Amino acid sequence: MVQLINAMTPLEEARAVLADSFDLKFSAAVKKSTSGIYDRVKNQIPEIEWPFYAPLIFQINRLKKKKDAVILAHNYQTPQIYHGVADIVGDSLQLAVEATKVKQQVIVQCGVHFMAETSKLLNPEKTVLIPDSRAGCSLASSITAEDVMAMRAQYPGAPVVTYVNTSAAVKAVTDVCCTSSNAVDIVNQVEGDEVIMIPDQYLAQNTAKKTKKKIITWAGACEVHETFTAADIAELRAAYPNSKIIAHPECPPEVIDAVDFSGSTAAMINWVKTEKPPKVVMVTECSMSDNVASETTGVDFLRGCNICPHMKRINLENILWSLHTMTEEVLVDPAIIPDARRAVERMIEMSKKGD
Repeated sequence: MVQLINAMTPLEEARAVLADSFDLKFSAAVKKSTSGIYDRVKNQIPEIEWPFYAPLIFQINRLKKKKDAVILAHNYQTPQIYHGVADIVGDSLQLAVEATKVKQQVIVQCGVHFMAETSKLLNPEKTVLIPDSRAGCSLASSITAEDVMAMRAQYPGAPVVTYVNTSAAVKAVTDVCCTSSNAVDIVNQVEGDEVIMIPDQYLAQNTAKKTKKKIITWAGACEVHETFTAADIAELRAAYPNSKIIAHPECPPEVIDAVDFSGSTAAMINWVKTEKPPKVVMVTECSMSDNVASETTGVDFLRGCNICPHMKRINLENILWSLHTMTEEVLVDPAIIPDARRAVERMIEMSKKGD
């Protein structure tokens, strides 16, 4: 049985295991090789901590070339992953689109499990790895394929638009997927005046405000975003006067009504880089504001975020171990791949039409 290094493995133990196969000393060569990376993250990672991260980053970047691997990282990954080892970064839609273009034979998904499944759906012939298979999602676990079929029976003829934050099995019984960046466009493009939109109730409610169609919802929610309240926004405004507050549409509608801008992670990033507000609070996952801050000058990023415990299961130690041992491989039942893939590919095609 292959030993696993995951987020529950004490870092001292993980590094001890890795040290049997890799030189993890902060040498002059490592310092030189990673100096450009540190320049990007120096405001997020103290200099005293860099000798801890740099050898891992150096070894990962060396090994991924040897293994013909590409690393896809979600915007919620920590700066040392996002800026240090990722080849492609983005939100769920961006990663889905880019997954169809990769030439490498191995994909390492630095995100949660449904994202790795989506990469496998779009690249069934390739090896897809996730450094910790327990990196789940409250939305994905809130609904099953059987639940979707029951909704279809209750609302016959209504198309099913499913958030990509779902399992491959759920996607397989879906008409088309969506992300927070294209939800309104997808809903407007499907046939009929009544649409089943699952599983995020708040994304569905916020989408309903922007379409004339009747939206039928499911009681799922993102544990990062559902806890934000309008009172939280009022407190942030009092604490940070003259700042702009932006939020993700997985937040409750009363939160979205109270902020200055709402959009997908990609839209939030673009808004900050375009608008350049002197001060901004990003009401979303904490690492995202760290990553945007590393890429943006002239903007003061203030704290008003939550941490996703699932995203934080991914770390440099288990990324290196994943490449070293080619674990943990993500597999999808071949019987459901065609239908699940069709739902994702239809989303990508419809997104192009909505541009």
